[in-house]
Amino acid sequence: MAEFLEAPIAIIDKRRPRANVAEIMNIIGDVKGKRCIMIDDMIDTAGTITLGAQALIDAGAKEVYASCTHPVLSGPAIERIANSPIKQFVVTDSIQLPEEKQIDKLKQISVGPLIGDAIKRIYENKPVSPLFHNRFHGAE
Repeated sequence: MAEFLEAPIAIIDKRRPRANVAEIMNIIGDVKGKRCIMIDDMIDTAGTITLGAQALIDAGAKEVYASCTHPVLSGPAIERIANSPIKQFVVTDSIQLPEEKQIDKLKQISVGPLIGDAIKRIYENKPVSPLFHNRFHGAE
């Protein structure tokens, strides 16, 4: 993603002393004065992503955005996200969020068209990989 955006990459070094508990150890890379985009596959209680967002701000980031594919968002997740420095949190609808979990800074986007295109390509015995290349490079 950093290569596609032609942007530098930073890594958040975390440790999990036990399940659903994360400790941010270090920010590897320079984030001072930068707009940061955090990308994750699944977010459950939002502890790691919100701690990471705060660590980025503490390291000098000017803005933090977050995204994930599967928004489980259980327990204190919504409250943590609402109270975090995350400016916008973009998730897919792989898990449909109930109305009480939809807050202003959360934006849910549909994966339906992508999955539909993939099913059609598989049915027609065509490759699926162009779906991703085309979406990232603006081709039709």
